[in-house]
Amino acid sequence: MKITNHHSAPKKIETRGLPQRLWMLSYGVAVVFLGSCSLLPAKTVDNQQRDTQAQNTTVPNPVIVPPQIFSSSGDPNFVVKVVQQVGPAVVRIDSSRTITSRVPDEFNNDPFFRRFFGEGSPQPRQRVERGSGSGFIINSSGQIVTNAHVVDGADRVTVILKDGRTFDGKVLGEDPVTDVATIKINANNLPTLAVGNSDTLQPGEAVIAIGNPLGLNNTVTSGIISATGRSGSDIGASDKRVDYIQTDAAINPGNSGGPLLNARGQVIAMNTAIIRGAQGLGFAIPINTVQRIAQQLIATGKVDHPYLGVQMVTLTPENKERIKKVAGDRLNLTADDGVLLVEIVPRSPASEAGLRVGDVIKSINSQPVTKIEEVQKLVEKSKIGTKLPIEVERNGQIVQVGVQPAPLPVRREG
Repeated sequence: MKITNHHSAPKKIETRGLPQRLWMLSYGVAVVFLGSCSLLPAKTVDNQQRDTQAQNTTVPNPVIVPPQIFSSSGDPNFVVKVVQQVGPAVVRIDSSRTITSRVPDEFNNDPFFRRFFGEGSPQPRQRVERGSGSGFIINSSGQIVTNAHVVDGADRVTVILKDGRTFDGKVLGEDPVTDVATIKINANNLPTLAVGNSDTLQPGEAVIAIGNPLGLNNTVTSGIISATGRSGSDIGASDKRVDYIQTDAAINPGNSGGPLLNARGQVIAMNTAIIRGAQGLGFAIPINTVQRIAQQLIATGKVDHPYLGVQMVTLTPENKERIKKVAGDRLNLTADDGVLLVEIVPRSPASEAGLRVGDVIKSINSQPVTKIEEVQKLVEKSKIGTKLPIEVERNGQIVQVGVQPAPLPVRREG
């Protein structure tokens, strides 16, 4: 992150985190995650006294309430029934892409090399990268969803059904910002998954994961939802605009794109990432997000995300003190909270609207913001080409700015 003004060269602000390695759950793809831990509060004297009183109180014939998953299904073997019900709609996705190594220019231009190779310069070398992931059928006519990183750059995609049938897959579109992709195969009367509502999920709910981890087809694991609403920033994937569902169901490389199901057999999320070295920390994209993105990919082959062109940081007392030490008198930072703009991309919507490094965003579209995650959500909900009112604090004064979001430029890996 950078702090700049009109009178000095930009300086870099160092931020500290706890780096850990995260694997996107198809072979060969990795990003960096940030993690942290906290301690439970110690018991107080009052709590201890209440515990003692509770132990000395006898409750005759206590009523044992079964877990909700048993109460709703009435069957402790509900996982078996879910797998039998939905297993045929989960697929394996194999992909391959050809990588061509470029011949350095000196081989073509340097007389020394031409003396050995003559007029025929060395030919580019090619190698084939192969990967494997999972997916699930959303339409009986052959539409499938998976992770974008499973099929990114693939020359060939092969879809293998549980019954052993194999099809060539056509990628209809992929969105690296949410890591969702859609595939089409030429088949009809296929089994599909029932869709749940990821907006109503609660920590503690039972979940089931089905996929092809490490090439082991049709693997089933189960666990619970351990958290909801994990932002990309929370888990170290700040380039992703997703509020992830966290689960302790065992998922591994190859599970990418497979479904996370509830106790009724409804898909409520798509498995996508794990933290290497950690146990019980898996992340999945909510199915409501998957559906929204998939519909756009099927209709148009792409998804446009609103873009302002800023880098920002949540303003905390610690960040404010650190920034003041770096910037000194060059930055008149008076706000104690909000979202500080630390870099403005040249010729971006933010630059053209007059936003400046050092501005502190206080509200967007009349909604107060104090964290970068809140800014990202409001920008994502905005409309491309329609002015978005933003209130900032600048040198102690409140300034109103109207920014017209543009489509997010997507940079793909080479």
